Amino acid sequence: MSRPESLSPLFASLHSIKGVGDKLAALLTRFFGAPDGQEAIALDILMHMPSGVVDRRRQVGIAEAYLNQIVTLLIHIDRHQPPPHGKPHVPHRVFAHDETGDVQLVFFRAQGGWVEKALPVGEQRYVSGTLGFFKGEKQITHPDYIVEPDKFASLPLVEPVYPLTQGLSSKALAKLVRQVVDSLPAIPEWIDTATMGQRKWPSFADAMRMVHLPANPDEAQLWAPARQRLAYDEYFAGQLTLQLIRSTMVADRGISRTFTGDVTLKVSSLLPFSLTEGQLAAIGEIRADLASPNRMSRLLQGDVGAGKTVVALMAMAAMVESGVQSALMAPTELLAAQHFKTLKPLCDLAGLGCELLTGKMGAAERRAKLAGIADGSTDIVVGTHALFQSGVEFHNLGLTVVDEQHRFGVHQRLALSDKGRHTDLLVMTATPIPRTLVLTHFGDMDVSILREKPKGRQPIDTAVLSIGDYDRVVSRLQARLDDGAQAFWVCPLVEESEHLDVMAAEDRFAELQKVFGDQVALVHGRMSAAAKQDVMTRFSANEIKLLVATTVIEVGVDVPNASIMIIEHAERFGLAQLHQLRGRVGRGSTRSSCLLLYKGNLSETAKARLDTIKSTEDGFVIAERDLELRGQGDVLGTRQSGMPGYRLAVPDVHRHLLDYAHDDAKALLTADPALTGPAGQAARTALYLFRKELAIPLIRAG
Repeated sequence: MSRPESLSPLFASLHSIKGVGDKLAALLTRFFGAPDGQEAIALDILMHMPSGVVDRRRQVGIAEAYLNQIVTLLIHIDRHQPPPHGKPHVPHRVFAHDETGDVQLVFFRAQGGWVEKALPVGEQRYVSGTLGFFKGEKQITHPDYIVEPDKFASLPLVEPVYPLTQGLSSKALAKLVRQVVDSLPAIPEWIDTATMGQRKWPSFADAMRMVHLPANPDEAQLWAPARQRLAYDEYFAGQLTLQLIRSTMVADRGISRTFTGDVTLKVSSLLPFSLTEGQLAAIGEIRADLASPNRMSRLLQGDVGAGKTVVALMAMAAMVESGVQSALMAPTELLAAQHFKTLKPLCDLAGLGCELLTGKMGAAERRAKLAGIADGSTDIVVGTHALFQSGVEFHNLGLTVVDEQHRFGVHQRLALSDKGRHTDLLVMTATPIPRTLVLTHFGDMDVSILREKPKGRQPIDTAVLSIGDYDRVVSRLQARLDDGAQAFWVCPLVEESEHLDVMAAEDRFAELQKVFGDQVALVHGRMSAAAKQDVMTRFSANEIKLLVATTVIEVGVDVPNASIMIIEHAERFGLAQLHQLRGRVGRGSTRSSCLLLYKGNLSETAKARLDTIKSTEDGFVIAERDLELRGQGDVLGTRQSGMPGYRLAVPDVHRHLLDYAHDDAKALLTADPALTGPAGQAARTALYLFRKELAIPLIRAG
């Protein structure tokens, strides 16, 4: 089905709006960030929300007008005092009065006589602006509006204020907004009548009118019914899109697996520890998914060190019982190698074929491994994403496990599911993602959460110190290393930057080398993979005591003997990053510590971040706090591809509406999967209005 004809005015190019020429259209296209090469359209103007409202309703006599308030006065113009010749910096003053008192209007650099024309002596005018005070006189500098008495209706008494860009005036934008709102077509209602009544919400078109052309300032507030309604609509369109993606990925293409239980039993008996309750629950959920005829699409969230790899191994072992292969994909070769190191010994003991594919393999070795994957003698394949894209033929791939990929957007999930046509999908992330973000970014997936740490994990003592204590820190560190400990020292940048007064990794390494000599090594993102791997191997083997690093070590480095983490310029790191970095220690049997070194005066936000890290090790608490401190765009590291930021919904105010939207979208698709009923057709309109065309082809017929 193509876009409803009635929506055409909203999808018309800006040129179709009166008063928009090429220059303004280009400016607006840049401002609204229309997708590559497409012009901005009328809909972009409609969806551009005001950031506040100016109230000009206070119409009083000059005597009752308060200072620093916006007032609207009806004044009589007495005389003009233009600046003396050759003194352009002196303002043009206009003296005026009403029955209650006097006021001056002040204009700077007013050339061309327009002030005299706008305010003719002896006549009356309405003026609106902020009332100031200068040398004992009330004055308005550059009034926002000057209007003849018979044109009073054209003065907006309640005026929305919009975010603007260079070259765009608020008056010009307000005019465009009014035209677009006036041309709004009749739009079918996708929210049922009972809900509308219960929440006292207006229709979509009325809500847009209230927000853009409010009769009083309360109508346009973020928490007012109109804005709540629009925020809900935006969430609803997003949730509907994710549910449609889910039904495309999950629907009727799965295979119901049967398990004998012998391989999983063998693997669990070989584990050197007992599984936590969380792990057992997650394994149960995954097995139920695998046994059902639908395809699995599950997100496994577990804090650093919560034992996700073991859960994945149990799932892959179950797949072996059902006669199919599994692939574990990691974002880097370093991480792939690490997973392999964990899995290989257990697989060998349990009699499972487990192979690692890397880019560095020789041709002969690669051929031999590919042959094992193709004939089915290899049960589990570990590698990076790149390796699975280049000509790997599986005998029968049943499960794909994707690790540490919060950078793994919706589009990648769709593409991946086509690779193994019937494969089940398990995405693992060590980034604890708050529930709101799980819904907005992974609403197409079921979620399992591992909350507890594996037994034997030591709590980590966290302290915050100023870099002023550097010498003390180094001497304490020396004592600990002499006792056999190993430590990380993390810096934000590789080399000194002109702009940031930040101790870079290379400089810090040089400083520490003076004290620790060849016990210290450096690893950073610009080194070749082989060089990095070499340093990490030596650190793991305890040949190096102190590792100076940039954030390359954030994810997946496992050195149980390392029990000290020092993070320099901790104020420059986000909460999620600090939490990830701290999780690199506390993996062995000794008590671990984490030192956060900061420099200079801390901002309120930085203080709040460091306090949070100091007070808790629960990644989910930290993630929720992170969301509060910096908004949702960045908790996932990057703005999710294919998941634009919100334009109408403001997460802090409207977060509660996300749950409604999620449940309503689910209910609608259950009742009307092809979206052909009245509510379904209306919901299609919502998808077009919120530019979710991506989802339209996914609506299944019948």
